[in-house]
Amino acid sequence: MTTPFVHPYIPNTAPATKAAMLAAVGAESVEDFYADIPAALRLDRPLDLPEALPAEQDLVRHARTLLGRNRTLGERRSFLGHGTYAHFVPAVVDEVIGRSEFLTAYAGEPYEDHGRFQALFQYQSLMAELLAMDVVNVPTYDGFQATATAIAMAGRITGRSRVLVASDVLPEKLGKVADFVSAHLELVDVARADGTADVAAITAALDADTAAVWVETPSVTGAVEAALPELARAAHAAGALLVVGTDPIGYGVLTPPAEQGADIVAGDIQSLGLHAWFGGAHGGFIAVHDDERFVMEMPSRLFGLASTDVAGEYGFGDVAYDRTSFALREEGKEWVGTAAALWGIAAGVYLALMGPQGMAELGESLLARTRYAQDMLSAIPGIELGDGALHLREFTLDLSGTGLTARGVIDALRRDGFEPGVAVGEHLLLVCVTELTPQSDIDHLAAALERLATTE
Repeated sequence: MTTPFVHPYIPNTAPATKAAMLAAVGAESVEDFYADIPAALRLDRPLDLPEALPAEQDLVRHARTLLGRNRTLGERRSFLGHGTYAHFVPAVVDEVIGRSEFLTAYAGEPYEDHGRFQALFQYQSLMAELLAMDVVNVPTYDGFQATATAIAMAGRITGRSRVLVASDVLPEKLGKVADFVSAHLELVDVARADGTADVAAITAALDADTAAVWVETPSVTGAVEAALPELARAAHAAGALLVVGTDPIGYGVLTPPAEQGADIVAGDIQSLGLHAWFGGAHGGFIAVHDDERFVMEMPSRLFGLASTDVAGEYGFGDVAYDRTSFALREEGKEWVGTAAALWGIAAGVYLALMGPQGMAELGESLLARTRYAQDMLSAIPGIELGDGALHLREFTLDLSGTGLTARGVIDALRRDGFEPGVAVGEHLLLVCVTELTPQSDIDHLAAALERLATTE
């Protein structure tokens, strides 16, 4: 432990107060509370903090210096994705969610109505139309939580304990999902075939204890799963469910998973009118068919038309509230958790502005720009595409034929004003393009990368 410090405004930092609190809970020291944390995960040194600053203005100056190191996506030719994406956010989205009836201190949580219930019902309805599903929840904290909950739902519905992982998953997402479901479910990874699911291997791995097949489409590398109908048939034949984790940005042009046999669809709404910022605004969605077995296993809030205390009167409010931990904390399917309701309203405004035609045009643009970038970059001698699947927005480049490493390319091109992508392997670079990536930026990246490859 570091030298005791008594904070002038926090009473429980005083030694006598600490001692009284430890005695009350029967602990000998603060270290007792961390006994379950493995030594390898402990810092075992003081935090790397500056010396105490004498005045508030000095702290403000120090904080501004740190924040000044950040660079926005608009300052660079950016090809960054990997879970957070730079899509265009119409000005009216920010205008609407900044209104006092929506903008609250707690993530837009609708403890009072002021039109929020209706706005969120409209968001759910628009998402349901986009996803070809019947029921969509009020957004959860993020897509990681939504996907983990979807998989947990599959376990509860089937009463089984194995989940087959059919796709390449963002490592951070896989880790969070594994942590969430580990008490009840085992995740079994099944090797991929050329970037997407190996249907034969999945079929062979299905057994009587398989709760679900989990597919990510687009995958962490942007690969679009083409075999969802086959995977759905195989899963259903074994009594399992098909759970699809996805980004809804492409479903103006791609066939929604629900129309290909998916039972539960989950993911993140960050692409739908939420800024990338410095890590993004995120919110998770879960979508199911109008089937009581599935709806009643959803732990998160659902808004719809609900009766009021006045006979014959209806308004917008919680549906099937008794299934949540808000209503019956000790009997809830799961803890409801932090809602990201404000981001749901933002996504609803975005979808209403875009409409079916706008979402179709956006999807076509994303597919076209992705293909153009793949063609331009893979035409460089020594560079190949990571796989042969159809890709939306992201893809990998295999640089091994050039002798370049992904980290080396990033360091070199960053000095030229590029953020060329994310290193996902020693020679594997993940590149992302969106509607905000002009053709000229792709051409400039190709030219810069070719110069590097030629020099090497």
